[in-house]
Amino acid sequence: MEDGDRTEEEEVDVQVVNDDKDELGFPLSDEESPYELLQNTKVSVENIIAEILSIKNQRKTKPFLRMRELVTQMFLHLVTLRQVNRCILVEEEFVKTETERAKAPLDFTTQQLHNLMYEKSHYVKAVKACNDFKSKCPEIELVNEEEFFRDVPQHIKGSVLSNHSAHNLMLKRLNFELFQRKELCKLRKKLEQQKKSLLETIANRKKFLSSLPSHLKSLKKASLPVQNQLGVQDTKKLMRHHSAELLPPPLYVIYSQLLAQKVAFGESIDLEIIGSLKDAQAFAHHQARKDTGISSTVESSKLEDDEPDDEDGQRWSKRPRRVQGKESLDQAGIFQIHPLKVTLHVYDDEVSVLESAKLTTLKFEYLVQLNVICVGVDASNDGRENDILCNLFPDDTGLQLPHQSAKLFVGDATMSNDDRTSRPYKWAQHLAGIDFLPEVSPLMFASRETSDNSEDVISSLSQYRQQNRVQTVLQRIRSRRKAQLARL
Repeated sequence: MEDGDRTEEEEVDVQVVNDDKDELGFPLSDEESPYELLQNTKVSVENIIAEILSIKNQRKTKPFLRMRELVTQMFLHLVTLRQVNRCILVEEEFVKTETERAKAPLDFTTQQLHNLMYEKSHYVKAVKACNDFKSKCPEIELVNEEEFFRDVPQHIKGSVLSNHSAHNLMLKRLNFELFQRKELCKLRKKLEQQKKSLLETIANRKKFLSSLPSHLKSLKKASLPVQNQLGVQDTKKLMRHHSAELLPPPLYVIYSQLLAQKVAFGESIDLEIIGSLKDAQAFAHHQARKDTGISSTVESSKLEDDEPDDEDGQRWSKRPRRVQGKESLDQAGIFQIHPLKVTLHVYDDEVSVLESAKLTTLKFEYLVQLNVICVGVDASNDGRENDILCNLFPDDTGLQLPHQSAKLFVGDATMSNDDRTSRPYKWAQHLAGIDFLPEVSPLMFASRETSDNSEDVISSLSQYRQQNRVQTVLQRIRSRRKAQLARL
């Protein structure tokens, strides 16, 4: 029965929808959409319910006919709502069907779009990889094209490696670079072999040179008898003579006289030049650059005042400032000593073995600024050996400077308090060839003693001149030293 009722209701609904007006007078327009019809029906149902509630709330006699009419309208509107709902569902199914139909080409188009986007990204990555690709060619320093066409071999120049001309040229240049590097590798191997052979040669020569001093020493020792037989000077003598060339003139005169005395008369002495040859060479160059016309006194004043003194008036005006103490004189360079010194070893002429017959050793020094020769006993600790030189000749203590020019240059300072073991003896100046006039003429002493005897004067002069002879000096030194040793 329920299904039959529903079928009848559906037929009624179709009839109501198709009529222009329903029983309540609501217009049913074909142009009205289901959603609008649903909204209007809803409003009508709400009005009916409101009216039924208002009738129930009234306590009067309920109008039965009106209530029945309202209920009937309510059912009609419910049927309308059901019909409209079905229409909406049918329309929704139709829209879904149409949507499904339209979705297929859309999905196909979307798939094509995704495929195109993927291909695009792939191509973009490939292009970026190509742009970012770093070839090894730019890192290779190739020769320029002029040198390439000038030096390239014919088998590389005539080859065709690519249809593209620029690429073909680049490949040829790369092959030429490879060819050059292979040639350089061959040259390197050849040079390494030469280097190895040279190193072996150098090692053998170094080994020979390391053993050469012993061979030269043995050769020198073996050649000594031949040199002595032929009278050839040995190496030490040659070096000594070379060093003698750097001596200042006074020391050179002493050295030459002592050496001549030894060679000519076989004197029991030995000579040696000590000091720095390098400093002596520098001193010789410095002296050569100086003006030879200026005296040594003026040169020393240049060192002190840093101004040239050409006039005598200027020189004498500056001398009072040089009257200083001994320490200031040493600091000013007045007592500057030449770098080279001459050492004289005196032996006993009565003993044949020289090593055991050594009496004393004298050291000759040259004061550059004062032009004075100083001599002293070398390696004297207590100063007793210096007594053999004091008053070796009369009135020659060595406590004062020997000539007036040196005294005037130094001033009131003397060498009596000097700590040096060497002193400026007069006989040393005579040996050095430094000529100067004595303060008092020897004729005055001779005239006081024997005024009428000319022979005594002549003998006194000859005795005075004899004081500067090497043989006399050596004899007196030996006698003094032997007497001193005898007292000890």
